[in-house]
Amino acid sequence: MKTNHLLLSSLAGLAAISTVLAVDSTAKTAQRTEVIFSHPEKYADVRDAYSGSDMGRDGILAQLESYIVERSKAYVPEGQKLFISITDVDLAGDFEPWRGGQAMDIRVVKDIYPPKFDLEFKLVGSDLTVLKEGKRKLRDLAFMSKLSISQNDGLHFEKALLDDWLQNEFARVKTR
Repeated sequence: MKTNHLLLSSLAGLAAISTVLAVDSTAKTAQRTEVIFSHPEKYADVRDAYSGSDMGRDGILAQLESYIVERSKAYVPEGQKLFISITDVDLAGDFEPWRGGQAMDIRVVKDIYPPKFDLEFKLVGSDLTVLKEGKRKLRDLAFMSKLSISQNDGLHFEKALLDDWLQNEFARVKTR
């Protein structure tokens, strides 16, 4: 009797897991934008500290990915898909190790350390015809002089640069 109960519990658990995976898979395919980070270990600067860590880098890239996916919904019509391959990232600011101690792990933001992205993109229609594609080197040398609503966000300079690119590259599809 206990064996049957355990077997049924296990099967119910597997069914629940496969349902969650199916829903997650459907959500991924329904996304209008797919972001790929090509060789992130070679990026100029996606560090969370002077020495940095893979976990910190991956966390930063995950934030950028979800931001791009969410913001691009305003520019990519339903039925179209935008593929973005990011080939290099250099976050605004830099670490200045000569400051010593714990200060060496503080990102110092100055106008000499602008945010930068190198990327390739392809926008395809519902019939998979390429509507637009290209390579871009995004730079914002005036990033310090722009007003930002979300200055509490550690990536607000990078997000503003990505917003500018999306707005300039793709015709506005719908308003928020």
